[in-house]
Amino acid sequence: MGKFGKWIAGGLGWAFFGPIGGILGFALGSLFETPEFAKTKGYSATTTGSFAMTLLVLVAAVMKADGRVLKSELNYIKKYFVQSFGEDSAAEAIKMLHDILNQNIPIDAVGLQVKQNLDYSSRLQLLHLLFGVAKADGQVDISELNTIASIANYVGISSKDFESIKSMFVEDVDSAYKILEIDRNASDDEIKKAYRKMAVKFHPDKVSHLGEDFRIKAKEKFQKVNEAYEKIKKERGIS
Repeated sequence: MGKFGKWIAGGLGWAFFGPIGGILGFALGSLFETPEFAKTKGYSATTTGSFAMTLLVLVAAVMKADGRVLKSELNYIKKYFVQSFGEDSAAEAIKMLHDILNQNIPIDAVGLQVKQNLDYSSRLQLLHLLFGVAKADGQVDISELNTIASIANYVGISSKDFESIKSMFVEDVDSAYKILEIDRNASDDEIKKAYRKMAVKFHPDKVSHLGEDFRIKAKEKFQKVNEAYEKIKKERGIS
């Protein structure tokens, strides 16, 4: 069993139960028989395993959004996991994803389970990763955007935080301001205050409990906040 499989077998935690557990039952297969899996039989704080499998379930929901799953989409997802977690882990993840894609995914019930068990910073990171997957082919399709918006609503992400993360992937003339959760009419002092607030909210250390692999990915979100602030400062001549 590779790294990804060990994450899952050793740390499903709360994801073993409820609608997510029902979806994963078929996909996990032989993992149920491993010694590590015995440790998962009980509710627990969020682990790398529970977060990773929740991500796969919701990735499948986004992929199925337009009613079809293309080979090209699977290739994009595989590339994403290779870049994030390495070849071996990606191979295990994609095998599980194929099985999950054959399951019905009730995003309302799954979203409620996530909202009840996953801390807010981790839910923000989950949303960021879903947008990253959706844009793996260069653009976020409207059906994918709508599905991600529904997921964000069910897992309890605020509208401002949704627009902030969305603007990191779907750009318009006010994207930098939306990332900082302010409007173009904000004063320079309000912009500086908003930057400090978002830098704390999206700091990678907020999801350090998910493991170093996910913490590294969280740096991308943090960097987008810095880039948005620098763009606004340059535009306004703020020192």
